[in-house]
Amino acid sequence: MAGEPKHSNQLEQFMLLAKNTKGPALIALIKQLLEAPGVYLFGEFLGLPCIQEMSKGPNEGYSQLLNMFAYGTYHDYKAFKDTLPPLTETQKNKLRHLTIVNLAANMQVIPYSVLLKDLELDSVRELEDLVIEAVYADVIRGKLDQCRQQLEVDACIGRDIRSQDMGRIASILAQWCSGCESISVSVEQEVGRVSHCRESHLKALQHIETEVGNIRRMMSATTSMSTQDMDPLGEQEGEGAMAGSGAERRQTPLQMISKAKSLNNQRH
Repeated sequence: MAGEPKHSNQLEQFMLLAKNTKGPALIALIKQLLEAPGVYLFGEFLGLPCIQEMSKGPNEGYSQLLNMFAYGTYHDYKAFKDTLPPLTETQKNKLRHLTIVNLAANMQVIPYSVLLKDLELDSVRELEDLVIEAVYADVIRGKLDQCRQQLEVDACIGRDIRSQDMGRIASILAQWCSGCESISVSVEQEVGRVSHCRESHLKALQHIETEVGNIRRMMSATTSMSTQDMDPLGEQEGEGAMAGSGAERRQTPLQMISKAKSLNNQRH
């Protein structure tokens, strides 16, 4: 996975060897470090006392070269190559890998034209071979789009950070945290609003169901009373009784109840 280079423990091995190394042996160790596969971070190595001492002596060019691999790009190296030690092809390609990482940190889609210019390559074939090499080295994760002539980046490793950049990074992280807190508050408010609406809806639904139940019971009771009280009327003979029964069927339940009560009182 990009972000976790292979053989990352190799840097620790180089640091242990460098603690008791000076002069030509230290220079040879630096050359090996810059070629070592899987080693793409150099900040800790730069902090070693022997490297700090080298930066003040006749071999300061190697200290500057380490700085170039830690923080710079291939274009930066080309700009100062007259004051820096020469690179082998392996070292050049590693610095090109780091240059791709720099671009990937700021661009999710990198056109071939930008890559060719920044890596100072002459052909698309060379570029694609270099990118494939970087992918296998676990420096970046992505894919080449040959039709659109671009590199689509999914992830990349992190690079060394200068101490003077720490304040800027801390500020960016603080803004990010503040934004997360604002979003969290907004989400909580929205959850509360939705919960309140849901409770109101349930209460209204329960009220409606209660009212419907009450109405059904009232209608059932009214119909039952009307049926029981009006049955004797069916025993009357003649057309008058038939006409009366038809009229009562057209009456409302309340009128039927009132008439039934009146008839009941007459019988008593």
